[in-house]
Amino acid sequence: MTFIIFVMVVIVAMFIVIYRSHEKTGVYKFVNKQFSAIYNKYAPYSFRVVREKVKELGQEYTAKQYFIQAVVFASGAAIITYLYFYNIGISIIYAAVSLLVIPFLTYLRCKRVYSEFIFEQIQVYTTNTIMEFGTTQSFVKALEGVYESGVLEDPVKSDVRTMIDMAYENGTIEESLQFFNAKYDFYIVRNMHQLFLQITNEGSRDAGESLENMSQDIDMLVESVYRDRIDRATFHKKFLQFGIVLYLMVMLVQFLLGVETYNEMLNSWYVQLLLHGIVWLNTYFLLSGEKYYNEDVGAE
Repeated sequence: MTFIIFVMVVIVAMFIVIYRSHEKTGVYKFVNKQFSAIYNKYAPYSFRVVREKVKELGQEYTAKQYFIQAVVFASGAAIITYLYFYNIGISIIYAAVSLLVIPFLTYLRCKRVYSEFIFEQIQVYTTNTIMEFGTTQSFVKALEGVYESGVLEDPVKSDVRTMIDMAYENGTIEESLQFFNAKYDFYIVRNMHQLFLQITNEGSRDAGESLENMSQDIDMLVESVYRDRIDRATFHKKFLQFGIVLYLMVMLVQFLLGVETYNEMLNSWYVQLLLHGIVWLNTYFLLSGEKYYNEDVGAE
């Protein structure tokens, strides 16, 4: 309990010092400014694009949310490792190291949000293109109808505009389809484009039936993807609970052995090494689960 109070006092003291030093701009603006400078210097360009879209969607964390996340991570790491080693120095080191996880989690979360957004845009693109083709009987005209309808957002909207321009410039849709397939490697996109290419080049008497079947396939795929998201969210909550329990298993060991016996064992270097290994293994386990939860969302 004494150590927990000590950690809380240190955190509050750091907060006050930062706030007093930058009272005019505000502590959250100051922290955000510092992290933004580091981010703009070292973040890959591709991730910057992804994060900008996440901001446009209104799903980016605020500076305050990042600050709270940092406090929770540092406090949690300090408390858990103190229960392992009963050493303030080691706990402070782990608290500092835990902050390095935040950029990785931010990267995973932004990729997940962006992936979900792209999949939804692809769903809108394929569904509306099929509907427009039923009216225009021309793939390029269908693309123009979808583009002008305003249902798409960038980057998909800009890429559809590029497809239209390429089709008029080349007099064929083949290069346009290859361009879009390369950027959005989805099963429903490839199949729809292949069908439209066949209809355009060879003609098809039963195109209406084929397109109707494709629309049904798209609906089934979308349903399965959203069901997968719900299952992932449920798994994620249970997984985090299980991961935290794994960290706290050391409390059970201390209860069975007795705190005094446990403290005596801490004098052995191999016991210390084993405990560090347990902490890192549990951390790797949790990060692997986070990676699984955030990746391949909307993939087929």
